[in-house]
Amino acid sequence: MLKKVSPLVLMMTVAACSTTAERRQANGSDNYVNEKNEPKLIVPNGLKQPAYKSEFRLPTLSKDHDSQQVGSALDIRPPLQVLALADGTRVEDNSKGVKVLVETVNNNRDLKGEIESTIESFLASRNIRIVEKTENPLTFKTNWVENTKVVDSSLFGSDTGYTLRQRYEFDVNIKPHGRTGDIVVKLIDHQVQYNGEEQGIKLTDTDMHRYTVDMLNSAISYLRIERIKAIKAARVEQSLGMKVEFKAEQKTAYWLVNAPNTKVWDRLRIVLPELGFEIVDMDVSKNLYYIDYKNETGFWSSLWGDSNKIELKDGSYRLTLEPQGDSSTKIIIRDIENKALSLEQLQSLNKPLMTQMAEKRT
Repeated sequence: MLKKVSPLVLMMTVAACSTTAERRQANGSDNYVNEKNEPKLIVPNGLKQPAYKSEFRLPTLSKDHDSQQVGSALDIRPPLQVLALADGTRVEDNSKGVKVLVETVNNNRDLKGEIESTIESFLASRNIRIVEKTENPLTFKTNWVENTKVVDSSLFGSDTGYTLRQRYEFDVNIKPHGRTGDIVVKLIDHQVQYNGEEQGIKLTDTDMHRYTVDMLNSAISYLRIERIKAIKAARVEQSLGMKVEFKAEQKTAYWLVNAPNTKVWDRLRIVLPELGFEIVDMDVSKNLYYIDYKNETGFWSSLWGDSNKIELKDGSYRLTLEPQGDSSTKIIIRDIENKALSLEQLQSLNKPLMTQMAEKRT
């Protein structure tokens, strides 16, 4: 049956008739492979040898060189380079192979879990099925990854296709401390079919390196996109306001914030200076801020109004956070000697503190 093909498709088909193997070869003739070395110039007696330039002299090959890499067998494609584009990644390239070192960029997320979910999502996005997975060490073996290209389109019959089939293995190693690790990709199976027939092509070390680097770059690029998404999501979450309640009990008064300890800690670093406090020192291990307050009556009154004037004396204070589970945190403010402040003093600070903590920040 005659196929309907536009002239544009015909032109593209003619232009794309070269096979994948031919695209790795140099253009032009390779007849030099069959040529013999030319004899040296014979200079008659009485004449001087001409001056020879060494500018275009070919270097001496090493003993380990591959004598078959000449003519059409020589791969002229430039080598691929591993690109550590994701935040917290770098490349280690040595005689044992290429690996990408990965560092955690989010202390609230497990690095192993991040890499595991990223590789699974990456393979799923390319419709590559995982046929084998181990946990310790963490490895993934894929099903056959097929890529077919039409190299000869016939108007009266079936097309001639070039099919590349490969299987890969992803090896993930996480250090015991859990903050750094590495990813290595291996090519474990390779098949080439032309017009449905197995070609039995044996890959060189250079070919295997190209394929594994290409797959590794794709995986790291996917990790980069996922980390950018996570950073943006964290910024949005950090910008959201927090609900604050003032609790006055018999012996003390405090604020209860509906947010985890780390988030409240980070927000207070912004809010306290806005309330007129200077952060003198901090002790993260004790969830403790050392702060100084100076009563700028005119300035703060213009912000909060005279009826909401902060009734604190100039001096030094302690602000402590007490986690209440994973979703809420207490804020307690005392004087520098860790004695409770009066209810009136804390109440005067209540509205400014609640307003600033609840504000959404872009």
